[in-house]
Amino acid sequence: MTRGEVRVNRRQWWMWAIVALAVAAAVAPLVHTWLTNPDDQRLVDLDVYRTGGQMLLEGRPVYDYYTPAPQLLPFTYPPIAAMLAVGLAVMSWETAQWVWTAGVYVTLAVTVWFSFRQALEGEAVRRHAPWLFGLLMVACAYLMPIRDQVRFGQVDILLVALCVADCLARRPWWPRGFLIGLATAVKLTPGVFLIYLLVTRQWRTFWMAAFVTTVLTLLPFAVIPRDAAGFWFSALLDPERLGANAGTTNQSMRGMLIRLYMNGALESAIWVVLVAVVAWFGFRGAREAYLTGDRLAAVALVGLMAVLLSPVAWIHHLAWIVVVLGALAGDGRDPARLRVAGGVWLFYVVPVPWWGVSLIAAGIPGVSVVLGKIVQDGYGLGALALVWLLAAWLPKRRQLV
Repeated sequence: MTRGEVRVNRRQWWMWAIVALAVAAAVAPLVHTWLTNPDDQRLVDLDVYRTGGQMLLEGRPVYDYYTPAPQLLPFTYPPIAAMLAVGLAVMSWETAQWVWTAGVYVTLAVTVWFSFRQALEGEAVRRHAPWLFGLLMVACAYLMPIRDQVRFGQVDILLVALCVADCLARRPWWPRGFLIGLATAVKLTPGVFLIYLLVTRQWRTFWMAAFVTTVLTLLPFAVIPRDAAGFWFSALLDPERLGANAGTTNQSMRGMLIRLYMNGALESAIWVVLVAVVAWFGFRGAREAYLTGDRLAAVALVGLMAVLLSPVAWIHHLAWIVVVLGALAGDGRDPARLRVAGGVWLFYVVPVPWWGVSLIAAGIPGVSVVLGKIVQDGYGLGALALVWLLAAWLPKRRQLV
């Protein structure tokens, strides 16, 4: 290594350190806001995770217990998640809050790196990559789905990072497919990546992911059989355990249909048709992106499938928007792609669905209800538009540049 290379490496280390401090300062207002909330409103989902772990330590039924009022939230994850949550349960509540919040930003950093690696490794910006990475980190941290990760103490960005790293790492030190299997066992919805691996014929990765999912699903039957049976044969079959399915925060296609006040049979029939159509279009687009070498776009499409096809998908489940932004921006050389990415970023920074709620409440005859319903479903409708952008518009842009 030459002296010049040594100087560059040292400068890079100092730059990364300064960037880390700058990012920490930029997100400090978010952290302060949510970690100083009233105790019964603070990181309520993290409280659910810890409660699951505590129930195991105390030998009490995991799926019969609810967090204290006013939240009264049940544990809704597979039993392996409760087993993993024991580590949180042995911490104090204050320690767990800080550890989890730090983990949110660490896994966000992993996601941002893989999502924007094309731009960060480009010749034009390589020397300034730390500054660009820091800017992207702050921009993504203020996306509403990411803000909600901290607000609720959610696990979604961790699952995103696991799937993204598994699919996009160039030379992983783990068996490829292991992380997808882990994510699927913890929260089921990453199981869409098993479909992706099938349609793209990544057989070795598929079998590893399926094996890990199976092992981690069956393990609780040997360790905590009562809770394992309670989840798979009871709790899983009750969608109301997840919360009010008609609530604004449910931006899945089913959530949007429920808010139209359809009867159960009609809503279910339309939902099944929509799921089939969107799944066909989305997975076909992911397969074509994979075959043309754009694995990032493929992963972004599959992530959107996890949101849209699920019966319930809260706003914080849209943490996949980080990956979508990276896929749209690409290597940063196409101004049109950058403008579209910027527009998508802005759309998911502002609280669009809640504007819809305000419009409905305004009660303007002939306007507020119809327009309000559309705006209330903004994030879900936006996700549908993003599927089209990634599967139909983006391939054409790649051909032009």
